[in-house]
Amino acid sequence: MGSIATKQREMMMENQELMIQRNLQMQNQIRERQVAMQLAMARERFYWFASFYVIALAGMLKGKLKTKSSAYLAPSVPLTFILAYQADFAFGDKIPRIRRMAEEVLENERELLRLPYGLPTLHSIDAAREKAGSD
Repeated sequence: MGSIATKQREMMMENQELMIQRNLQMQNQIRERQVAMQLAMARERFYWFASFYVIALAGMLKGKLKTKSSAYLAPSVPLTFILAYQADFAFGDKIPRIRRMAEEVLENERELLRLPYGLPTLHSIDAAREKAGSD
């Protein structure tokens, strides 16, 4: 009788482990898809902004040549920084740099990640649910 219970317990543990592995795999695939979407959106944003930048720069150059005043080129400085940032994010190595910084925070600055009042407890969740139900 004991061996049947032991066997059932082992099967339950194996099923739980399989469920957890599947859940982790599913969450990772969802995360990868979300990151891919963010990267694709960044690239699309870069294309639009680069087009705007070229048109704006052409207008600034035309204004400078017409009036001989360098003031027309002043907006090109911040626009260049914005374009460079977006290019770095969309096509450069910004994502691995951000990942390394996040890993450093997780390793060395863990106290910055704590939630106010700590992790939610079953009691606090039930209390909030009951309060919402009574309102």
